Amino acid sequence: MLTAILRRLFGMLLVMFIVATMVFFLTRLAPGDPAALMLGDQATDADVAALRKTYGLDQPILVQYALWLKEVVSGNLGQSIFLQRPVLQAIAERAEPTFFLALFSILIAAAIGVPAGIASAVWRGGRGDQIVSGLAMLSASVPSFWLGLIFIQMFAVRMGWFPVAGYGDPGAGLSDRLWHLVLPASVLGLVNSALITRFTRASMLDVLGEDFVRTARAKGLSEGRVVLRHALGAALVPIITVVGLTAALLVGGAIVTETVFGLPGLGNLVVSSVLRRDYPVIQGALIVIAGVYVVINFSIDVLYTIVDPRVRT
Repeated sequence: MLTAILRRLFGMLLVMFIVATMVFFLTRLAPGDPAALMLGDQATDADVAALRKTYGLDQPILVQYALWLKEVVSGNLGQSIFLQRPVLQAIAERAEPTFFLALFSILIAAAIGVPAGIASAVWRGGRGDQIVSGLAMLSASVPSFWLGLIFIQMFAVRMGWFPVAGYGDPGAGLSDRLWHLVLPASVLGLVNSALITRFTRASMLDVLGEDFVRTARAKGLSEGRVVLRHALGAALVPIITVVGLTAALLVGGAIVTETVFGLPGLGNLVVSSVLRRDYPVIQGALIVIAGVYVVINFSIDVLYTIVDPRVRT
């Protein structure tokens, strides 16, 4: 087991190196000079050249890459060109809305998707199965931005139950800020529950036909005990996989929802940085998001060994 964990850790480092390299060079392919954008149209060529020299943008790209990678390894993601602050500080200031949005969304998605998938598998071929599968297909087909606008119109504008947008006033407490996340988290949870529902259904169908399930039924155990204790326990590995991957996707894929609901999260930070050609922030945010992906995938691998001892070999 220790060897497998060490092998996965090495794979994590390799993936992060590849991601860092790709992020650095791909951001440089975007048109536009960040120095010229920051100084405006009235700046002279000398002013632009001086600013480029200040941030090292006048050096050869390979030299920039080597210097940047050295700083990243030491834990320094650089200085934002436009925000005039360390990239880690800018990311930390925007991380809270994105973190809680992703957390609440995956809890809602799992709370909907797992029970719905189990029920659909138990009712295989029946009307209940068709209804659940149809609703899952519908939720997977609905764009999150459209559903977000519908939710805002219904529950915020007409009924007044929730805030329309934003993340609360600067001095607002945590409870007030989390209240602003109810609608966006519900939108993301509903949309992403479809994948969990379908994977749970498929995994449960594979297990319900196994001999040990028939044996449990032959012993006279109740159907609920057979499904929830025996069948679900054996079907957990694929379900954990899809829930974990969905959580990783929510961290990096909430940009549209954050924009619709006006949340000051990482998504808005990345979008504004791309428009400004703020290379350090773009690179730092993408590396952090990629790191979250890698950590979640590693956690899933470790969780496999707890759920299914056969994976430890």
